[in-house]
Amino acid sequence: MRLPDLLADIHALEETILAFERKYGVRSETFYAAYVSGEEPDDDSWVLDFSEWASVYQTWLARQAEYRNEVQRLQHDTPGLAGLIRVAA
Repeated sequence: MRLPDLLADIHALEETILAFERKYGVRSETFYAAYVSGEEPDDDSWVLDFSEWASVYQTWLARQAEYRNEVQRLQHDTPGLAGLIRVAA
């Protein structure tokens, strides 16, 4: 993916993540650590939300890694912020 596409994807995922954080009152990294350790939701109506939240958070983590890798690749060719902004424009 190109840098602007990755950034757009990250922002869209963050909107969904923020909605879950507001709804449940906990940061995603806290939720995700409990979720992957096997903690079950207290309320059965949360199951689908928790599954979606975990999936969105995993995708967000992957896109963050892809973004960092793409920045490193681009900066290898053209060091500095100006090279990244030209690519994004």
